[in-house]
Amino acid sequence: MPDAPPTAPVLDQIARRSSAEEIFDYLCLPYDPQVVNVARLHVMKRFGSYLQDARLSALEDDAAFLAARDCLLRAYEDFVGTAPRQVGVFKVFADQKAKRFVGLEALRLAEGTK
Repeated sequence: MPDAPPTAPVLDQIARRSSAEEIFDYLCLPYDPQVVNVARLHVMKRFGSYLQDARLSALEDDAAFLAARDCLLRAYEDFVGTAPRQVGVFKVFADQKAKRFVGLEALRLAEGTK
């Protein structure tokens, strides 16, 4: 059986946390509880996406911690002042957003208008 890829200790510490608030506290990031209450799942999903792109296992511990902190800050800021459905992190919202777009070529004048 192949060995699992190495993970950064910061990811192990994040995995031990049971709430978004605990992750914010561990990474020493201030947050508005109202934003987290409204967009919790969206922020955490975006955070996970940013973490995947960050490749923390290739970094030293301190650098991995700072990179994870930056990922959470970016994810959180994506939802400050924006309704989660507008960002479209989850497929259902992204699909709705795509359906609302109408290209100019699809527009026509109604009969009887100039």
